[in-house]
Amino acid sequence: MFTALAAYPSQFSAGKKYNVRTPTVPVRNWAFIAAMHFGINMLNNWAFAYDISVPVHIILRSFGSVTTMLAGVIRGKRYSKLQVLSVALLTIGVLVSAWADSESKGKMSPASADSDSSEFTKGIAILLAAQFVAAYMGAYVEDQFTIYGANWTENLFYGHFLCLPWFLPLSGVLRNHYAKLAATPPLGMSSILQQKQDFLRSTSDSTLALLRPVIERTPQGVLFLLINSITQLACISGVNLLSSKSSAVTVTIVLNIRKLVSFIFSTILFGHHLSNKMMIGSALVFGSGALYGWETSWRLPQERKAKEQANGTLRRKSE
Repeated sequence: MFTALAAYPSQFSAGKKYNVRTPTVPVRNWAFIAAMHFGINMLNNWAFAYDISVPVHIILRSFGSVTTMLAGVIRGKRYSKLQVLSVALLTIGVLVSAWADSESKGKMSPASADSDSSEFTKGIAILLAAQFVAAYMGAYVEDQFTIYGANWTENLFYGHFLCLPWFLPLSGVLRNHYAKLAATPPLGMSSILQQKQDFLRSTSDSTLALLRPVIERTPQGVLFLLINSITQLACISGVNLLSSKSSAVTVTIVLNIRKLVSFIFSTILFGHHLSNKMMIGSALVFGSGALYGWETSWRLPQERKAKEQANGTLRRKSE
């Protein structure tokens, strides 16, 4: 709802039906995209119920570049050998990371090892299902941009606004969870700021005067939800803008770089232990992502540019 409201001004048109301009893409197509978007996000969140840690969750979601490339091949696209190699290395990295995490969980309790393994396998299956749906959605959205020339803000608005009806069956659960967030105590910003004198000196009095009452009165659960919504808005806006200018595979590779930052923060801030296998797996995942980015964004464009210059030189000689 937050994202839909933020994107609404870009679709506002006075005098039109519901004051929304006529979409470039048929609404039924946006509704189909919204349904897939809802399903993907629900599956990704559902995986946390099956003993999937945040680092493994991030790594497995990096598997999306593989499924997106497969979807591209099915649709007739062709990729260079280095692009295929980088995605193959990424696949190996994902498998190594999942194996490492599974081993670490099996060592926790021999009596419950089978149960833990079963729960972990279910979580893996859910995440992989989400990745295949995401790959299809990425290809489908790319087709919509190609056919209709849609604007990325239109995708942002309809992709979230048309998701809202899908949450109606979950309204009771959402109300209960929001009540829990609203019952949390305020953050107590005054005591925190008193200990951060450098921050106080570097921040203007007007900014503090504006933020302090809001922070001190808002339950910390609601405040964290708001911060999460703002950062997600920034993220999804960037993804939609990028998807309107790049291929679906390039989008997933760029997102892997963003996942690397999340992976590092999650490991440091929450104290996740990384085994040697896990570090090797994560290095393969993010290293292959960087390799694909270099091949796609630098080497191939330079190669095409050199060919165009060579062809231009031959044409001038023939003339």
